[in-house]
Amino acid sequence: MLWRAGKHEFRFPRPTLVMGVLNVTPDSFSDGGKYFSLEAALEQAGQLIREGADILDVGGESTRPGATPVLIEEEIRRVVLIIRQLAALVRTPISVDTQKPEVARAALLAGASIVNDIAANRTDAAMWRVVAEFRAGYVAMHMQGTPQTMQQNPSYTDVVGEVDAFFTDRLARLEQAGVRAEQVVLDPGIGFGKTVEHNLQLLGALARFGHHGRPVLLGVSRKAFLGQLTGAADNPAARLPGALACAALAVRDGVQLLRVHDVRETVAAVRVAAAISAKRRE
Repeated sequence: MLWRAGKHEFRFPRPTLVMGVLNVTPDSFSDGGKYFSLEAALEQAGQLIREGADILDVGGESTRPGATPVLIEEEIRRVVLIIRQLAALVRTPISVDTQKPEVARAALLAGASIVNDIAANRTDAAMWRVVAEFRAGYVAMHMQGTPQTMQQNPSYTDVVGEVDAFFTDRLARLEQAGVRAEQVVLDPGIGFGKTVEHNLQLLGALARFGHHGRPVLLGVSRKAFLGQLTGAADNPAARLPGALACAALAVRDGVQLLRVHDVRETVAAVRVAAAISAKRRE
């Protein structure tokens, strides 16, 4: 299986890719404001790479439940300078975490190679045309509703089946917009319009999504449902043990990418999980 992202290529099977989160926002749920300045963001990017990040995911708009949308111009201001600087300094692929086609275009022009789109449930094809134009990698995430509405009584008849059908539909729509399957990664969107029970059902069924023939990305790092399960509801950083448990099980189930805040710890957990999984297949 091949994933193309601009000038970058990833061939699977291979060790699980770790995508390090770099939030350049003042209000992210997990690290809001810590890396809002250019100097702090560059320092953190270097740290993530030293810890083993295979991809840097730069986001200029918080997508926590109920977050206030950011104006296009402001989001561009937040992400473009850091992406341009990073692209000149490192060879690590850069992803832009955005819902806006205008921001995606500006980020790709600045040196990003991947668009991480939480709003792949969109009906307008403008974002997909940008991705097709740049031949960028594209992460298509499932979300019910928007960040402003997604946790207002999320409801499914069969959450696993509905997310699976969503992936089938998105791959077809993306192809119609000129985005090749080899550019696409699928993300079930843990915590985006899901209850704790929905999240657990999806985590238990990750292997099912492999039939699409595309890499699967999992993002559970510091998510609220982990706090609800472990009693760390008020401290995102204390949710790390739960996130590492999810990461290890995801490796067993064939997930190819993990989006995380805690890179060093995740890389270590992934190596151990991969070594054990290899012995199970012998």
